[in-house]
Amino acid sequence: MYQTLKGFRDFLPEKAIKRTELINKLKNIFEQFGFDPIETPALEYADTLLGKYGEEADKLLYIFEDKGKRKIGLRYDQTVPLARIISQYQNITKPFKRYQIQPVWRAENTQKGRYREFIQCDIDIIGSLDILSDFEIVDLVLTAFKKIGFKKTKILINDRKNFYGINNSLIASIDKLPKIGEEKVIEELIKKSLKKEEAKKLLNSIKNKSLSEDIKKLFNLLKEKGYKENVDFVYQPTLARGLDYYTGIIYEVVDEDYPTSLGGGGRYDNLIGLFTGKNIPAVGFAFGFDRIIEAIESLSLLKTQKTKTQVLVTIFSSDLIKKSLEIVNFLRKNNINAEIYLNQNDKLEKQLKYADKKGIEYVVIVGPEEAKKNVVNLKNMITGEQRLISLISLINLI
Repeated sequence: MYQTLKGFRDFLPEKAIKRTELINKLKNIFEQFGFDPIETPALEYADTLLGKYGEEADKLLYIFEDKGKRKIGLRYDQTVPLARIISQYQNITKPFKRYQIQPVWRAENTQKGRYREFIQCDIDIIGSLDILSDFEIVDLVLTAFKKIGFKKTKILINDRKNFYGINNSLIASIDKLPKIGEEKVIEELIKKSLKKEEAKKLLNSIKNKSLSEDIKKLFNLLKEKGYKENVDFVYQPTLARGLDYYTGIIYEVVDEDYPTSLGGGGRYDNLIGLFTGKNIPAVGFAFGFDRIIEAIESLSLLKTQKTKTQVLVTIFSSDLIKKSLEIVNFLRKNNINAEIYLNQNDKLEKQLKYADKKGIEYVVIVGPEEAKKNVVNLKNMITGEQRLISLISLINLI
């Protein structure tokens, strides 16, 4: 029996509709904030990808030779292709505000919530060092989660400069504090060569770090906008993220009703310089698309739909096919998603069962009497209610 490749998924209509709805909501918000879409190829030269994410990430790249013996790789994320674009198209107007919603591929060990192909949904501002750019990202992120319907979402904020001079391996352990607790973090730090007192001292020094100047400026802007500290945004001095490329303010979104992060980002002022030969400031955020979908489903934030079809137009008899076609065309011209039943010899009962199984809310029945009076018999498949109605009234009803 044929099946999907391990780590890859099919999305049948009910799930695909939900994903499309979320993408459309996010696109609208991104564009309201002045971000424009870009798309990049699934494949990049291997040299473009290798060495940009760190040793461990390089092991997850899909790298292979094409028929022309070129070494190429599947897109691992959208930040490196963005950096390549900035290098390749140097006349792009800056600050450059872009969003990108496309699949990426990683040779992960598959487990619950971890796939080898998944959607990434990123926003970035390239070419501005101003704290207003960081504020714009945070403002957009908070706006997006509120508009999607999340009630208890907050953004955790830190400055990578708080970790200046500390080994990345130690930072990685400190970052785990909310998940594993202080005792376990200290155990990890000891295993990584620190004495117990040194481990405690390091952890306490990070926990008690005062706000950096950049964070103070960002928090003032957020408060001026009406956001509340410790409700909408929270200072979390142990937050690390992206040890290999974040350089300044970083953030992560969490929700009280969902156990894992829903997205994260920050300032990465050096990455694009790997391509351009000069530092170009950049700040961005990646929405955890699959996790957001999972949270939406568990919190019932989006209506479940099995189909986008609003009306099924039935075929009463071969004599009335022309009438049924006229009606379905009329509905479509008036922006109603309408489907005509395609097996014209099936009995009406079978046509109604089809609509019910597919989840179509309304069914239009046109018999000889309805055709004469230029009305339709409209059946609501949810309530079972049935009534005669004109086409104009039908358009206003749906």
